[in-house]
Amino acid sequence: MDNVPLLQGFQERRECCGRFGSCKVDSGGNGDRDIDLERQQHTVICKLSRFQYYDMLTEEAFEDSSSPHQNHGIREYNKKQREALAMFEEVDALSHLGQGLRDDGKSSADREALAVNCSNLWNVILLALKVYATVASGSLAIAASTLDSLLDLLAGGILWFTQWTMKRTDIYNYPIGKLRVQPVGIVVFAAVMATLGLQVLIEGVRQLLNGKPETHLDMSQSIWMIAIMGTAIVVKLGLFLYCRSFKDEIILAYAMDHQFDVITNVVGLAAALLADRFYWWLDPIGAVALAIYTIVNWSKTVFENAVSLIGKSAPPEVLQKLTYMAFNHHRDIQHIDTVRAYTFGALFFVEVDIQLPETMPLKEAHDIGQSLQDKIEALAEVERAFVHLDFECTHKPEHQKSHFITDV
Repeated sequence: MDNVPLLQGFQERRECCGRFGSCKVDSGGNGDRDIDLERQQHTVICKLSRFQYYDMLTEEAFEDSSSPHQNHGIREYNKKQREALAMFEEVDALSHLGQGLRDDGKSSADREALAVNCSNLWNVILLALKVYATVASGSLAIAASTLDSLLDLLAGGILWFTQWTMKRTDIYNYPIGKLRVQPVGIVVFAAVMATLGLQVLIEGVRQLLNGKPETHLDMSQSIWMIAIMGTAIVVKLGLFLYCRSFKDEIILAYAMDHQFDVITNVVGLAAALLADRFYWWLDPIGAVALAIYTIVNWSKTVFENAVSLIGKSAPPEVLQKLTYMAFNHHRDIQHIDTVRAYTFGALFFVEVDIQLPETMPLKEAHDIGQSLQDKIEALAEVERAFVHLDFECTHKPEHQKSHFITDV
């Protein structure tokens, strides 16, 4: 039970005899027990919640013990339960957001545009400064950092074009939008960065095998190099801290690139100075280390974004949130037949099948399904939701190809 989310932690079947009446709870072989919900003083989430938790299931019940000997598994379990309760409160708060949701979206778009423009502008300025530092020092590690800045411009162009393409809607040729352009652009970006790492790795090994020491820097060259690389480090650190506050995957890709630049600039500067003062081979070794770091990190990025395009299932916490939202959406929802969420780019596609009374008028059924769909699509992690209405839950999968999907 250590790592089981809250709803998965209950192996109980509730058969309610009324919305606020008594419930018969099957505790999985421990016998049935009648619980009068009217006597309960707390419902953890909200008064209209159809998940009626008991007094013990409050946030206070999941506080960690002050004892230093508390089991680590218990602490992890409590943490997950607190996160689940906070998640349910977030879901219940969606109905109160209203217009503020659209206003926040416009404000966020303006901030994202500022982050992209600042990143590209500083990439141009820093590239010019680093070219001078490379020519003046002759350091391979500084050259690796300069090549990284050059590719930053190329990569920035890729991400800018990706964002620009996504905003140009074309409902006839791209009826569900162009959000899939985002992970494709990031994959191209990451592939370019990994290629850079491979080139620097080859050059670093070649210089080590040649065994030729580099020329020494005079005091003026050292001061200029330190000033230029120090400026690059400070600017890139500031851009990283700003860009990582966003949730947009493209801006986060910029943040990752800025973080990488901070590391490459620090290592490159240190390797160049140490090689000039002590051992010449520290410079190519620093370049090789940066190359390996580049290849490993951006290869991971390629894999993660490639996986997001193949329809991988959402994690249990997301499915738990969607199930809670659907179950508590309307009192006439009798059963939740299916809750499915999967990646189709940066965000999730969601499919929910609910059962409504067989005699319910079409207009009422449509309004329930449409409002649930709108609520699900208001979640930040969801791109599109499909809500299917039915009057029973005992049928076979309704999509023809679902009959041929078998477990391996």
